[in-house]
Amino acid sequence: MSRRSNGLVAVWAEAQRQQQRRQEAQRRAGEQARRDQERQQRDTERAMARMQRERQAAYRRQREADARRRTEELEARMAELSGLLADGCRALAFTPAALRRPEHVEPFAPGRLAVPVPMPDPSAYQPQGGGWGLGGGRRAQEEARARYEHDWHAAQAAEAQRLRQLEDYRRQYDQWAAGQLAEIRSHNAAVEDLLRGLRDGDPEAVVEYFSAALYATGRPQGFPRRVRAAYDPAARQLVLDWELPGFDIVPEAKAVRYMYAADQDKDVARPVTQRRTAYRDVLAQSVLLVLHDLFAADTSGALDSVTVNGFVDDVDPATGRPAQIFLATVSAPRTAFEQLHLAQVSAVECLTDGLRGQLSARPDQRAAVRPVRQPGDVGGGVVTHGGEDEPDLFAMDPIAFEGLVAELFRAMGMQAVTTQRSGDGGVDVDALDPDPIRGGKIIVQVKRYRNTVPPSAVRDLFGTVQSEGANKGVLVTTSRFGPGAHAFANGKPLTLVGGPELVDLLARHGLRGRLGNAAVPAQRPAPAEESAERTPEPPEEDGAAGNILGMNWSGSVALDVCALVCQGNRVLSDDHFVFYNNPRTPDGTVRMLSGFAPDRAAMQVVFEALPATADRLVLVAAIDPEADPHADLSGFTDARIRLVDESGTEQGQLEVSDGRPGETALVLGSFRRRANGDWDFVIGGKGYEGGLEALVQEYGIEVA
Repeated sequence: MSRRSNGLVAVWAEAQRQQQRRQEAQRRAGEQARRDQERQQRDTERAMARMQRERQAAYRRQREADARRRTEELEARMAELSGLLADGCRALAFTPAALRRPEHVEPFAPGRLAVPVPMPDPSAYQPQGGGWGLGGGRRAQEEARARYEHDWHAAQAAEAQRLRQLEDYRRQYDQWAAGQLAEIRSHNAAVEDLLRGLRDGDPEAVVEYFSAALYATGRPQGFPRRVRAAYDPAARQLVLDWELPGFDIVPEAKAVRYMYAADQDKDVARPVTQRRTAYRDVLAQSVLLVLHDLFAADTSGALDSVTVNGFVDDVDPATGRPAQIFLATVSAPRTAFEQLHLAQVSAVECLTDGLRGQLSARPDQRAAVRPVRQPGDVGGGVVTHGGEDEPDLFAMDPIAFEGLVAELFRAMGMQAVTTQRSGDGGVDVDALDPDPIRGGKIIVQVKRYRNTVPPSAVRDLFGTVQSEGANKGVLVTTSRFGPGAHAFANGKPLTLVGGPELVDLLARHGLRGRLGNAAVPAQRPAPAEESAERTPEPPEEDGAAGNILGMNWSGSVALDVCALVCQGNRVLSDDHFVFYNNPRTPDGTVRMLSGFAPDRAAMQVVFEALPATADRLVLVAAIDPEADPHADLSGFTDARIRLVDESGTEQGQLEVSDGRPGETALVLGSFRRRANGDWDFVIGGKGYEGGLEALVQEYGIEVA
């Protein structure tokens, strides 16, 4: 073999060895990568298993904590029930002073009308430019002086207008304040008549006064407040039937335990004998507390004795018809009652032995007792509160009204209780919806108004909902809400219930209530609820108060924003089409505004004063053909309506549809009057290629 061939073989052999070494290195690298991947996978699986165990442990701890919290709530409820009488004895007694209203009205507050219009500063008007030479400088000085004089005259005119508005507003305030004082004095005069009748032993006055005393006292959640009473002046005895809570007032569960294996909560049942004993104790405490509240409120000495018959609503087993089943009865002389130390007694023994009353041995089975004496046995007028008579919600006592709203929430399947009159943080009723999905804590505010509820009340409710950590806020009124209130509530956990809706809800849930003898008035009187009296708002430019609808959009397209006051889809008249050639309706309830910064267009609307036949206010936008005859609404984007209230405060913004190519007019949306008098906004979106003429023709306006 030649030397050359030996060299080639050696090269070939070395190449083979290098290839084998590379293959071996790749094999070892692959095995190492596989081992690293398997190790990483095992680490991931261990981490996931650890996380799963931690999640399961955290979930278990959370469920166990929830069970402990519910158990603590049950224990707190039982402690509240067992301490009913002791807590009631510590509460402040009702006095005649609670019926009187202080003679106080809000002071005169003109707001921005109190600020004079600033006069122009001459030093700010310096010549601008003027060109070359003395003539140019002289012209610049004359122009500067002309600008100053123009602005000075405009400021003087604005100041004169401000003074006229201030004088008009002062006159309105004086009239309002005089009306408020007259109403307060009339109320206090009626209170004095009531107290005079109380001192004279007038049966109706006695019943009214002591019924108010019972309604004013606090009761735990779930306790009703229905009373039927009469007064015997000869015996100086008040006789009343008082509604007692049902057997479900005592929790059926004793504790709650979380069962890990089944992943569910289990209620530990309270023994029936324990529930029955606790219920009898609650009934006895309730009757004794009524006696305590009545005698404590008797500052005039009208009562020598009180007879209380405690009842529950149920079905008469003999007839199968609804009936009142009496579970407790007692007739207590004042002298005997004043010898008791109620905070230390056993309620059942005190009622049955100390006062010789009767208490059902099996109240859970509705074993009845015979009343000692009933209001119908007294003769004369018998007054019922919270019963079948349909009360006037406007005239109802504020505390009774709050109690009625709480009773409505209970009738709707929720837990509800009225709060104390002071220090309640703006909460009138605390409610709890037990629904596991949509339920939770509900804050309820009650406004017994005759005028439209201001948007500020809705803002205050939202602040209370946030500060209290509640799931929802409900504002209930005997009146109505304006568009500003609805705009602010839109998208927030708030529900607004107007007067007609309230009456309907009461009727649907077996309760009664009416709004006076007529519909809710549309004018602007002072509220009926004494705790919410407000001064009239400062007037706008022409003295008419109303909401401002400010229009804004993106793009440089020039638009005319117009409004139609309609009944259905027909404008009331040609004069009720507000646009650049007709800037206001005949009654001035809708008018265009100019220069209302920062809005590109604006209108003022007095919703409460719109014609009774009008049920909607339609807002439209159209291309200004004089500005650009070839433009369309493709440049009309990011459009919104800014709602501003009478004080100049923005209440919220309403989005409207964008324009489309080829369209030159568009229905932005409409404010629609609801059955209860409120106004809601419904977004529009229908466009027209024929411009404003084509749009208004659909609403019954003939275009020449």
